Amino acid sequence: MKILMVSWEYPPVVVGGLGRHVHHLACELAAAGHEVVVLARRPMGTDATTHPTHSFIEDGVLVVAVAEDPPCFDFGDDMLAWTLAMGHAMVRAGIGLNKPGIGEGWTPDVVHAHDWLVAHPAITLAEHYDVPLVSTIHATEAGRHSGWVSGRVNKQVHSVEWWLAHDSDALITCSESMKDEVQRLYNPDRTPITVIRNGIDVGSWTFRERAPRSGPPRLLYVGRLEYEKGIQDAIAALPRIRKAHPGATLTVAGIGTQFDWLRERARVHRVARAVNFIGRLDHADLLGWLHGADAIVLPSRYEPFGIVALEAAAAGTPLVTSNAGGLGDLVTDGVTGASFEPADVNGIVDAVCSVLDDPAAAQDRAWAARERLTADFAWDVVAQETALVYQSAKRRVRNPTGRPVIVERPLPERDPNQPY
Repeated sequence: MKILMVSWEYPPVVVGGLGRHVHHLACELAAAGHEVVVLARRPMGTDATTHPTHSFIEDGVLVVAVAEDPPCFDFGDDMLAWTLAMGHAMVRAGIGLNKPGIGEGWTPDVVHAHDWLVAHPAITLAEHYDVPLVSTIHATEAGRHSGWVSGRVNKQVHSVEWWLAHDSDALITCSESMKDEVQRLYNPDRTPITVIRNGIDVGSWTFRERAPRSGPPRLLYVGRLEYEKGIQDAIAALPRIRKAHPGATLTVAGIGTQFDWLRERARVHRVARAVNFIGRLDHADLLGWLHGADAIVLPSRYEPFGIVALEAAAAGTPLVTSNAGGLGDLVTDGVTGASFEPADVNGIVDAVCSVLDDPAAAQDRAWAARERLTADFAWDVVAQETALVYQSAKRRVRNPTGRPVIVERPLPERDPNQPY
């Protein structure tokens, strides 16, 4: 098949797990013999003079990284305007794929959109080429904000997600919990939803058993620095963890909008010297930190899947996670890791201490987690299942669609510990 993927992140531009997911999926589909083109973008804050549109072939995938247009929009201040501008640039590049001298008449058999940020270009290009639109919903605005879409921007993003879900000919989610969430939020009656788990290349994550601990416990968090990731709960739990295990530290790897607020939470809880923010890690450095940690703590309040948990399991790092969303599917408490309810600080303390109190049992659970990474999580299997969705998707007749009805609820009382 000829596949046109549309994604707002793709290496070397990576924001989170979505970029890595699209990259692995595209490469596996190309390895299986499909013709894959990925429409992506150049880094934020650049322009066509410094970072012109760049097309290159890597691992059998043609990547078209689109330059930003001249109008100046800042993602943090003008998210919707920035997203629309990105979409316009992607549409022009996508239409140009079949022009002489560029794609030499190349037209896709299917368009695959990844999340709401590319809804406009994906919907437009599927209509332009008159081919099915398949969309993967990696997360939802309501889910990221504990079910609330009361803010102006929240409503806008939610409405775009609703539009993408209803205009797609097939939907993909990464877990059963995400499938239920999509059905509940958007009720896309005519659009089939298929659950396809995220994948992992187990071979690139060397398993290492924990050596007997010779110093203070080392806890690790890896992921975006956002409120829904629950890092603030791990920081709140750290004082009690340190009482039981003196000298315990928490290393936080990642970047995000809540960096300053999280540093302040560490000061409020008087553990600023025990919390180390190290930014984003490349693969080799991440593997080193995973091998050196006594446990990885993933305290998400909202988590569609939780690919970091797979990576930690592949590396042999004991898992301490919330049971939010996909993490609840991946980690079985007492079998493949230790888990707790989202936002339960006491639960974090108990789970972490259970791992630190009995390293041998934690190592046994780490082995069990590694053994669970069977063919279900292999990228070639993920690609095969995705190709089946492409093949079954049929472009249906479009009828005019009204605007979504957004149920409004009053905002809850503001939590002084919450950054917004």
